[in-house]
Amino acid sequence: MRPSTLNLTRTASAGARFRAALTIESPLQIIGTSTAYHALMASKVGFRALYLSGGALAAGALGVPDLGISNLADVLIDAQRITAATDVPLLVDVDTGFGPSSLNMMRTVKSMIQSGVAAIHIEDQVALKRAPSRGKVMLVPLADMVDRIKAAVDAKTDPDFVIVARTDAIAVEGLQATLDRASACVEAGADMVIPEALPELAMYKMFVEACKVPIIAGIPEFGKAPIFTREELQSVDVSMVLYPLSAFHAANAAALNVFRTIRSEGTQKSVVSTMQTREELYEYLGYLKYEQQLDAQRAKVL
Repeated sequence: MRPSTLNLTRTASAGARFRAALTIESPLQIIGTSTAYHALMASKVGFRALYLSGGALAAGALGVPDLGISNLADVLIDAQRITAATDVPLLVDVDTGFGPSSLNMMRTVKSMIQSGVAAIHIEDQVALKRAPSRGKVMLVPLADMVDRIKAAVDAKTDPDFVIVARTDAIAVEGLQATLDRASACVEAGADMVIPEALPELAMYKMFVEACKVPIIAGIPEFGKAPIFTREELQSVDVSMVLYPLSAFHAANAAALNVFRTIRSEGTQKSVVSTMQTREELYEYLGYLKYEQQLDAQRAKVL
């Protein structure tokens, strides 16, 4: 881990900013942001790290389920929009690397670094992946997952770029095999580990002690694992708490309510109070700053 003297400005690489955030806040809260505007709002309310979920991207940008349908180009579009909008470091879900070989993984890593991404997480499912909440997870052999991590590490052009290994093995192979998978990934060069869907708080402590690298607890809604609090996870030395889809679920529910209301009532009057105002939108966008720049340019022309 790099020292806390690293700053969070563009003078440091995105990976360095991510590592620096981890030294400032513990556990570091990483919030899912599926659009550049959500990333702006999250950064302005104080989040020090952001996340782009493959599930949110598949559903939100493409209108398809998270079953390995989206590709590298799809993810890069949204990742680049977020990294252009804010300096807050971004962790990106790259599924299994977007291809069958180590060459695909290497291309993914290089493309993410070039796009200003700070970190990626790689999972040990087969390419035709399933959501763990569906209970139909199929894993690749451990040797294949280790090869994915090694290829990702070898492709790094920025030494501070963060490689996170995610394992979905807990429901398939049990605790000890999951610990073994995580430890093998760390030995292969993974900087951090996400042990997905752990059912018991004490298990996180086991991963902290076994892996000896920062552990990320993914805390989604509507999954099979409990929603542990930040304080509970801090008590077992978890380094980061990831909220992958919280804002996405909330935004979808709000939009659906507006659609249904307008369709049934013929007006939006009853739901206007639930909406973000135009003034709030302009505030988070920095609208006044853009307007001042336009006025200054017009003044020069005149």
